[in-house]
Amino acid sequence: MVLANTANVPQRYTLDASASNVSAKVPFFGLASKTAKFPRMQGAVTIVPGAPEKAVIDVTFDATAIEAPDAVTLARLRGERFFWVDKYPTIRFMGRALTLSSATRGTVSGELTARGVTRPATLAVTFDADPVAQAGKPVSFTGTTTIDRREFGMKSYQLIVGNKVDITLKARMVPR
Repeated sequence: MVLANTANVPQRYTLDASASNVSAKVPFFGLASKTAKFPRMQGAVTIVPGAPEKAVIDVTFDATAIEAPDAVTLARLRGERFFWVDKYPTIRFMGRALTLSSATRGTVSGELTARGVTRPATLAVTFDADPVAQAGKPVSFTGTTTIDRREFGMKSYQLIVGNKVDITLKARMVPR
């Protein structure tokens, strides 16, 4: 009997949307902050043991489902000056390379697309367990990045709303 070498077999996962979420936090009046949430998403992750630089993380957020702390903020975020959800109903992060600094920490380099604009983005990621050692088991991770909203065409209310947006993705991946 010959055993196949599974050391470099890609590990494929689907995002468990019920156990995943995205938040975007922005300074407000320079004194406080407001946080919007994107509760609906879908995605897939592929990790290649021994070759993390070949990892792919593809996550799409439903911008029409955005949640905000109040009705006025929600209406503004859905409108033309911010996410313009009628024209651009989704936001997508496409990560194309994972660089591990330890078994559970690293960065994912890729692109973020919002409002039809695509810009480079890098997520700092922390896994709850070594994703390579956990092959075939669910794995969770948290990814964080900061973007400048102006680079995505969101330039309104600059005296009130800060330009830097802290984004946090908490995701649970289940094997396919």
